[in-house]
Amino acid sequence: MAPIYFRRSLINFALLLGMLGALPVEPAAAQGVANSSIQISWEVRNRFRLFREERDFQLHVDAMRNRSVLGAEQALGVQSDGRGWARNTVNRLCIDLAGKVSEPCTRDTVKESYLTPTEHPITVRLTGEVPVGAICAWTFEDGEGPRQSTLDCAEPINFRAIYGRRTVATVEVTSGAEAPVRVSADIAVRDILIAGLGDSIASGEGNPDRPVALSDDGFCFRSYLGGPSGQFYRPSRAGFKGGRSCDSYESLQAWQRAGAQWFNAACHRSLYSYQTRAALALAVQYPHIAVTYLPLACSGATIADGLLGGQRARECLTTKNASTCAGSVNAQIAELREAITAAKRRQPARRLDLVLLSIGANDINFSGLVADVIVENATERALFKRGGILGSVEDSRSALVRELPSSFGKVREALKPLLGGDMSRVVFAAYANPTFANGAPCPGGPAGFDVHPSFSADPQRLANVANFVESEFLPQLKSIALCQGGVLCRNPEADRMTFVDQHQASFANHGFCARSSSDPEFDRACFSPKGESFETSLVEAAAQPMVCGRGASEFRPYLPRGRWIRDANDSYFAAMTYPQGYSAAIQPADIHDATWGILSAVYGGAIHPTGEGHAAMADAVVPAAASVLRLGAEADVTQEPLAPMVLQPAAR
Repeated sequence: MAPIYFRRSLINFALLLGMLGALPVEPAAAQGVANSSIQISWEVRNRFRLFREERDFQLHVDAMRNRSVLGAEQALGVQSDGRGWARNTVNRLCIDLAGKVSEPCTRDTVKESYLTPTEHPITVRLTGEVPVGAICAWTFEDGEGPRQSTLDCAEPINFRAIYGRRTVATVEVTSGAEAPVRVSADIAVRDILIAGLGDSIASGEGNPDRPVALSDDGFCFRSYLGGPSGQFYRPSRAGFKGGRSCDSYESLQAWQRAGAQWFNAACHRSLYSYQTRAALALAVQYPHIAVTYLPLACSGATIADGLLGGQRARECLTTKNASTCAGSVNAQIAELREAITAAKRRQPARRLDLVLLSIGANDINFSGLVADVIVENATERALFKRGGILGSVEDSRSALVRELPSSFGKVREALKPLLGGDMSRVVFAAYANPTFANGAPCPGGPAGFDVHPSFSADPQRLANVANFVESEFLPQLKSIALCQGGVLCRNPEADRMTFVDQHQASFANHGFCARSSSDPEFDRACFSPKGESFETSLVEAAAQPMVCGRGASEFRPYLPRGRWIRDANDSYFAAMTYPQGYSAAIQPADIHDATWGILSAVYGGAIHPTGEGHAAMADAVVPAAASVLRLGAEADVTQEPLAPMVLQPAAR
């Protein structure tokens, strides 16, 4: 016989079994077991809000997968056969071609306020070891009542999150006999407002969103020499139906209809600019933010005329049916102040998070230095010197020392009220020295500049400018931005900008004279290293202006190449800018006029970064911008098994 205490244990055990047998039968899954590998992943869709359509944003998400901005630009250049990714995107923006913000802007069929969004499109999905065939019961709670949906866990779920509120996403994952798992995550979008300010480097000059389409035929230009000896032919614009000889006359509007297209013609703003590429890259890299980008930089801007005051428009907006020419452009600071004021009226907490800035080159007349280096013919030099187009290192040095520091003081005073007094939220991207290749100064000569017979980079003047830029201009600009090196700032801690110059080392190998064996075939075959690219016979050049015998239409401005700085040939072949934005004193008399032949080559983007150059600048800017914005923290994801069910006594 078993001991009494053992018999009592058996009796108690039997009673317990009987009680359990009387309870309702529940599935074992009710206890719940956590699977630590399952997580909620979420992202903002089409989060670069300048783009109306998600396909344009997704193009860059795919291109930047495991690539830098530069790598993505090179891949997209090849993918587009050198025609450029922006040629289609430019007509699908929340800012129209006249520079006006669309309010509201219809993005992916939904009307949104561009400057003050009230909600953002979100995609949520499960990641990790999700069982095949598992069912997900989703709940989204944002204080407006729960939204629920049940579907296969392999399917993503889309909803619109209210801006300024936290949405708690919870999902219960059920798979066969396994215990359901509950996973939750907080969803809170941070919408970052970024403004781009500055000059032609900031705007993307030289890189039209839709490059000019070139004709294989020649187009006649006159030079100041006059007569047949003062004429020359260069590639014409495709689609231009007018006369191409110097004796013909056609309206400017007919010529401009066949021109390049910018997403803002008055300022030559381009989607290829480093500012746009940096803002876009932030949106690509950080899936929990949205970027509202306000591009205001304008080609030709100085601090006084452009940034703080108005300036002349660079070019008129020409469509198939009309030409709209404002003549002038409002001050960038005034435009920014107006936008922020309007945004705060609708959303008092809305603030300007970041400013991207490059300014100062026009204040020391850098374009005048370029003209002084490359305009070689004595007649043109004399005329342009009287017209104030040619600059000198001495005059630029004087402006750098005497005027630029105080001008930057005015910039700080204008920006501080918009940035809460914190100038570190201004990311100043330094210029790159455009005159180096393979670590040494470019030697000069006509190569890359023979698009005009009067052009050749004078070796001595080029060396003087290269030395001035490298040893004086760039170091002084850094000192001004950082309040160091004897530059006086009222409050150095608050006045110091975030300065970016890491890209300068890369540009030392990719200046305007850089050539590579992997350059596009057209470049290698048709742009002569001796400056003999164009046919000199007027009879032959009228039908075929290229010595190589190939059509100019084969030129591809956005294929990868050794030079990240456009030379004068590149500038003409990519943009062929007609100088509508210049003073009446140097306005061409007609489309064959000698003046525009020179100005188109010099001021249409020569000695400006290519799309690759801007991408390299963006790669340097993005980490600095992310640091200022304190980006990188991901939303918390919590995971837990379903709470055990409370056992109720069986009904009797």
